[in-house]
Amino acid sequence: MNNFKNSIQSGKFVITSEISLTPESNIQEIESQARALGDGIDGILVTDNQAGQLHMSPIVVGSILLNSNIDPIVQLSCRNRNRISLLSDILGCLTLGVSSFSLIRGDKVPEEYQPRPKAIMDINATELISMAQKLKSDEIISPPRNFIIGGVLTPHTPKDGWQAKNLRKKVDSGAQFFFTHTCLDMDLLSAFMKKIGPTKILQQCYIVAGIALLESTENAEWLRKNRPNVIIPNQIMNRLKEAKDQEAEGIKICSEQINTVKKIPGISGVHIIGSKKLENIPLAIRASINLDE
Repeated sequence: MNNFKNSIQSGKFVITSEISLTPESNIQEIESQARALGDGIDGILVTDNQAGQLHMSPIVVGSILLNSNIDPIVQLSCRNRNRISLLSDILGCLTLGVSSFSLIRGDKVPEEYQPRPKAIMDINATELISMAQKLKSDEIISPPRNFIIGGVLTPHTPKDGWQAKNLRKKVDSGAQFFFTHTCLDMDLLSAFMKKIGPTKILQQCYIVAGIALLESTENAEWLRKNRPNVIIPNQIMNRLKEAKDQEAEGIKICSEQINTVKKIPGISGVHIIGSKKLENIPLAIRASINLDE
C-alpha cells in the first residue's frame, strides 16, 4: 500500500486525489472510485461533508479504503463537532490505522439545506491541529501515535512584508503539511510560493498544490461557482472552449500542470480533483511522466 505520510516525509513528490461522496455512496462505489484512481496515487483525501454537502462519515470511508489496502487522508472539520467528538473521531481513526489527517474549519452549509443545521464552532482549525498534536505524546489517553497532521491554505498575492502569521500559527501548533485550495493559475501559485520562502516556514512543513482535471467548460464553470476558493484563470477556460475535444484537452492541461508544479521550489506534491471520470487522472499522471522525459 502506498502511504502518504511515509512518501512525503521521504522527499518523494507525492500525488494525491479524492473520491466523490454522496448520501447514496456505498462500499462498492467507494472501492470502484479508488480503483479508478490507480496505483499512482500516494493517498486519497476523504472529505468531511465538503461544502456542507451530506455524505457518510469520513471515518467509515477511511476504514473502507484501509480494508482495500488504500491509504486514506481523513479530513475532519470543526463545523460539525465539538472538541470531545473531534477527539473521539481522531482516536477512532488512529485505532483503525489512519496515519494522515487534514484538519480544517469547514465550509458553510448551503442555504438550500433545510432544516438549517446549527454550525458547531467549539474550536477553530488551529486549535484542532494543536489538540491533535498533543495526542502524539499523551500517554494518559493513548500510547504515543505516529501520524501526520495537515491543514489548508489559499494561494494569493500577499502584500509586501507579509509574514504568513496564520500559516505560522498552524505550523507552530503542529501542522506538518498543507493542501492548497484548487489553483490552476500557475503564475499565482509560483509567486505565492516565492513569498512563503523568506518566512522559513517551508523548513517545517510540506506544501501540496491543489489542481483539477477538468472535463469540459461546464465542469470548470461549476467548480468556479460551487467550490469556495477555486481559482481557474480565463486562459484555462479559453483553452477548453477552443478545444475540439475538451476532455482530452483537460487531461493535457492537467499533465502540463503536474510538470509545472514539480518545478516550483517548495512544493512537495499535487492534489488532483476530478469530476465523474476519475480514470482520467491516471491518464494525466502518465502523460506528465512522458512530458518529463
